[in-house]
Amino acid sequence: MTILEVDAAQRLDSRGNPTLQVDVKTIAGTFRAMVPSGASKGRHEAFELRDYEMRAYGGQGVLAAVRNIQRVIGPALVDKAFDPRYQQAEIDNFMCHLDGTPNKSRLGANTILGVSMACARAGAVASDVPLYEFLRREAGEIGPYVMPVPFFNVLNGGRHSGNTMAFQEIMVAPTGAQTFEEGVRMGSEIYHALKEIVAENFGAPATAIGDEGGFGPPITQPEEALDLLTAAVEHCGFTGRVKFGIDPASSEFFKPDGVYDLGYKCAEPNTKTPDQMMQLYHNLVAKYPVSILEDPFAEDDWDSWARFNAATASEIELVGGDLLATNPCRVRMAHQKKACNAMVLKMNQIGTVTEAIETAGLGKSLGWSVFVSHRSGETTDDFIADLTVALGAGHMKSGAPCRGERVAKYNRLMDIEAELRGSWKTWVYAGERFRFPAEIAII
Repeated sequence: MTILEVDAAQRLDSRGNPTLQVDVKTIAGTFRAMVPSGASKGRHEAFELRDYEMRAYGGQGVLAAVRNIQRVIGPALVDKAFDPRYQQAEIDNFMCHLDGTPNKSRLGANTILGVSMACARAGAVASDVPLYEFLRREAGEIGPYVMPVPFFNVLNGGRHSGNTMAFQEIMVAPTGAQTFEEGVRMGSEIYHALKEIVAENFGAPATAIGDEGGFGPPITQPEEALDLLTAAVEHCGFTGRVKFGIDPASSEFFKPDGVYDLGYKCAEPNTKTPDQMMQLYHNLVAKYPVSILEDPFAEDDWDSWARFNAATASEIELVGGDLLATNPCRVRMAHQKKACNAMVLKMNQIGTVTEAIETAGLGKSLGWSVFVSHRSGETTDDFIADLTVALGAGHMKSGAPCRGERVAKYNRLMDIEAELRGSWKTWVYAGERFRFPAEIAII
């Protein structure tokens, strides 16, 4: 079964910006993928190709990417007669060589990723298996299937919200649930309780939502956010069954003189040294059930990362997002410097399905956990739901239990869980062991 045609079109993402839609046609049908985009992009991410033609979409168009697929990638793939059932890695490697640059700056990482995802869907259907099964085989995963703990971003700040809170994401994770479906219910109930609490404290207008579906009330300090979450969890009767996660996205407020300005969205600065930031994080972890800290320091502040990891490695998951950019070279560097103990996996940071799978495998081989993530500029494509199960990653984030582009992933995961429940396959909900779900004993 070979590729007969590859086409592309410009469509909109969840922020109303253009993104890329790709169709791959085979004798088995036409298979579609859509590519997300981040608001807070790390400097080490693969290159996202935009038009920069200011007369259309403020320069954010992707018509150049469309042309690259129609005129370059598509004809080349058809000519090579690749079979998506067996040659996902060959297809992805071929596109990387066709681009010929270290960061995919010729054809665009978004261009290549859309084709890669659509080819994976074609391969899964032609193989008569679900996408997660196809990707699981590509990854060489064995053992029980793992349903992840969802980390719901229910309070937005930073680049994702108009409030003055510097920290970008405050998340809740139902680790005490027994199934993914129960976890979604718990997250939804917390979300609605939180809406009532925000309205009571700040008025109904404060329940407006940010880029990822979380609320953006007029708060500034992380303690204010975590107190709101604590009240919502208690209101629902879930105390002790829910963990918190924090993604400060600190590269956004890191200054050239080496300090962090928590007041960068306020009228007055509120600068802290790296040591003061470390103490802030220690205080938050001691006071609240925080299980994950993602990007607590800037993407090249290696010294702070390493010192903080040495002090907290046993008690918290310290996740490199912008620090690593889903790049194996950055992962190896972080391992050498002992900078973190976990990695975020964002496919569009690296540019192909194969490279994302390989980078996740590298992280696991180093003893790290893998945290699969969406982007703030999302689409209704639910590919990462299947990818999370395929990798047995144990946890993922796709925003709040709100907005179609966010819940598409959670709904897909509930469908996968229902399918596994009705099959002969052994599966488990990661729960409290979300960091290393492979260690869960199956009874």
